[in-house]
Amino acid sequence: MEWQELVASAYEHVLTVLERVLEGLSQEDLDWQPKPDCNSIGWLAWHLTRQEDATISFMMRENQLWLAEKWHEKFNRPANPMDFGTGQTIEQAAEFKSPDVATFLGYQRAVMERAKKFIATLSPSDMDRVLKVPGFDPPPTVGSWLVSSLGDALQHAGQAGYVRGLRKGIGWQKA
Repeated sequence: MEWQELVASAYEHVLTVLERVLEGLSQEDLDWQPKPDCNSIGWLAWHLTRQEDATISFMMRENQLWLAEKWHEKFNRPANPMDFGTGQTIEQAAEFKSPDVATFLGYQRAVMERAKKFIATLSPSDMDRVLKVPGFDPPPTVGSWLVSSLGDALQHAGQAGYVRGLRKGIGWQKA
């Protein structure tokens, strides 16, 4: 297995986990919060995909799929490339209203496919390319941002799974 296949496979795993977490959930389940200051399953699923979309698009120097494919409309959210949850207040996060499961998974699939195509174009030297990202000191490299984005996505998918377990029990997990 080549390193690009390994990294792409890891991004595919985010979708696999998210499919398992979201399977069979209603909108009420998706928007349920264990406590008023905790994120819902839906918010976590949205945020993890938004940050992946924003990160991959930035590295590709292309528009986010959020705007280019009008995913913001399907989520009933503003056409704002900075609308991905970071910096939201507790109240703003609690106001998030989920679309159906198919919309979450459709957006995640689109972002994952784009990530895989991008990863396939990278050479080992590309991984060391320094990105000019405002507010980062030191600035990240393509490689470090891919790993960071992947880690965040898997962490949030795990959090969504945990919240699902609180809501519905752990019977959703498959061996």
